[in-house]
Amino acid sequence: MQLYIKNMVCDRCILVIKEQLEKAGIAYNNISLGEITLDHEPAPEQLDNLNRNLTAIGFELLDDKKEKLIEKIKNIIISLIHRNEDGNNKKLSAILEEKLQMDYHYLSNLFSSTEGLTIEKYTIRQRIERVKELLTYNELSLSEIAGQMEYSSVQHLSQQFKKETGLTPTQFRELKENTRKPLDKV
Repeated sequence: MQLYIKNMVCDRCILVIKEQLEKAGIAYNNISLGEITLDHEPAPEQLDNLNRNLTAIGFELLDDKKEKLIEKIKNIIISLIHRNEDGNNKKLSAILEEKLQMDYHYLSNLFSSTEGLTIEKYTIRQRIERVKELLTYNELSLSEIAGQMEYSSVQHLSQQFKKETGLTPTQFRELKENTRKPLDKV
């Protein structure tokens, strides 16, 4: 049995979900971003208890097929960008089609109508959040960040960054306050 969870965007989220599953007495085989594979179907009371506990800490069990699909799209994009999963230089549309076994145009239309922005815009926002993170660490040059994030040039990165944040990457790096967004709020 599969469970799908909204707002599960990082490794710490996975640890929190594991803790909640154990607390609810629900056995699982595997947990990845947004998805849990269970050993067997839990009792309704266990699921209700899990759902209450997850909701209290900012997560949500998903029932709707379209919501599950949207969450899968988001988690694939987050994995590609923030977890440096290799896309083998494939276009995002091809990766989504391959992983979800669905037509990209359907996925794109569903995502846009549900989220109010395109998959491409969501991807850009995630990339910019990753760039902010790398800038905050101050370990890589802008050129290295552009290369790691697969921008065609530093200029392209800078233009997209300024368009999204209103700041140049250099101005952002010089800020004293952290203006990064949590991944589930992007």
